Amino acid sequence: MKVIMELKRIVRELRTSYRVFKYRGGEYYCPFCENSSNGFIPIGLPHQAIIDYKIIGAGIRNGGCVKCDAIDRDRLVYAFLEFELDVLRNDPSLSILHMAPELMLSREFMRYQYKQYVCADKFMPGYHYPEHTINRDIMDLDFGDNSFELILCNHVLEHIPDDIGAMKELYRVLKPKGTAVLQVPISPLLTTSYENPEIQTAKEREQHFGQYDHVRIYGQDYIQRLESVGFIVNRINISKKFQSFGVNPEEDLFICTKY
Repeated sequence: MKVIMELKRIVRELRTSYRVFKYRGGEYYCPFCENSSNGFIPIGLPHQAIIDYKIIGAGIRNGGCVKCDAIDRDRLVYAFLEFELDVLRNDPSLSILHMAPELMLSREFMRYQYKQYVCADKFMPGYHYPEHTINRDIMDLDFGDNSFELILCNHVLEHIPDDIGAMKELYRVLKPKGTAVLQVPISPLLTTSYENPEIQTAKEREQHFGQYDHVRIYGQDYIQRLESVGFIVNRINISKKFQSFGVNPEEDLFICTKY
């Protein structure tokens, strides 16, 4: 087993070295690994539903870092947190809840000292979770009301059958005047989110929603769904300011506040 793991490590390192060499250049920059390149590697899924509904935040695109594999939406959230919200620094007064934490973004947070930085996910059989992640269900968070100044929950709600219930929980644990970054894949073509509880199998979900474990495609009513539980939603696009990060120019940020 140790020999196999070592061989895999060597293969990964060789692959990374090759990609860094192949994409060498200075047009783009990954803020996580600080690598400069002339492009990014293809990521995403080619499923027809993603293409038909032009789902932003999914689909095949050149968005993966050649060195650390961080993807475009992670770099977009990083840009907002670092340059717009200014929270990537030591702050002993700040409590943060990070649902289904992205690896590179989580590592960035762990560089700093906060009052509390909680990484939580619902543990599922067959998946590996970082040691700093705790097992929590977004539908029943065992945190008190008004516990966190900042919540990150990116590309999670499309997996949750009762997304309104999950939104209510996130709203409950967010402190007044706190900020929640709640990203989802979203279709610019749909006025109303597409969901159908009769679609149950992995194959059907892939055909209808673009991914085997998604239960809906969000439409432009996503903001109204967030507002229905009390959030004040600010939909912004900062991509022009961070083109060198290789972010998706069509991807908006959904910044939610509780008053």
